[in-house]
Amino acid sequence: MSKKPSKNKQGIEIPSFIIKTGKLLQSISTALTLRFAAKLFTTPIKYKVPKREKPMLDESTQENIFIESLNKTVVVYHYGKGEKTILLVHGWSGRGTQLYKIADAMVAKGYEVISFDAPGHGKSNGNKSMMLEFIECILTLEKKFGPFDYSIGHSLGGMAIINALKKGFKTKKIVTIGSGDKISDIVKDFVKQLQLKPTLAPKLTAYFEKKLNDKMSDYDSNTVIQNFDIPHLIIHDKDDVEVGAYCAENIHKHSKNSILFLTEELGHRKILGSDEVIHQINEFID
Repeated sequence: MSKKPSKNKQGIEIPSFIIKTGKLLQSISTALTLRFAAKLFTTPIKYKVPKREKPMLDESTQENIFIESLNKTVVVYHYGKGEKTILLVHGWSGRGTQLYKIADAMVAKGYEVISFDAPGHGKSNGNKSMMLEFIECILTLEKKFGPFDYSIGHSLGGMAIINALKKGFKTKKIVTIGSGDKISDIVKDFVKQLQLKPTLAPKLTAYFEKKLNDKMSDYDSNTVIQNFDIPHLIIHDKDDVEVGAYCAENIHKHSKNSILFLTEELGHRKILGSDEVIHQINEFID
């Protein structure tokens, strides 16, 4: 089994003032620390769109779609034309054009690609989001533009696709890239990044469960995927420092119909531009 990388070479670096604020609050009040951590946990970072994504941004048709269940509007991208459609779902702090190289490959095969900026991401309004909102977006887009022949998700986007299945989402095959597994592990890693006491992690999980009236472990990828026999290509990099490859291995272990493909030295984001990865996706879809 792959071990968690010991040195963070590509992970998102949390500003020192945020870490200092968290430590200060922790010395004062657990309740204040929980609210502070919860706010950060649901606040994505909006990055400037890099030049490499501009062709997809410029050539796609974009429209605003209202997600009634969320009372929010998101930006949806239509890229290419074809009888078959592929849904692309970006990860946390990503955007609808982030999987541009995969999108280009799919368009070249004659597929139409549909992607979106999740609430609080990219060109969509707001500054808050969570996986449950990604799932609602997927379900709404399926009703409006589906059914999707294939669905590809990166990181949190992959987890959202898996969890959308239990909400009735239909698609012929799914591909998840660098996706997480257990929500508890994600919370633990987040608390560790903030350099707060490990004891805060289960309290933060309980905080969200009480607020959402939902059990977080019910959204663990390995728990959900074992109930479906949908063909599933699981792609992960052994050197991913943000989401360890052990996540992919555990999801694969609990899947009924999956293929595990591990890469090296690509990390959490470079993997999206890998020709080797795109080749594997093409082979799997074909």
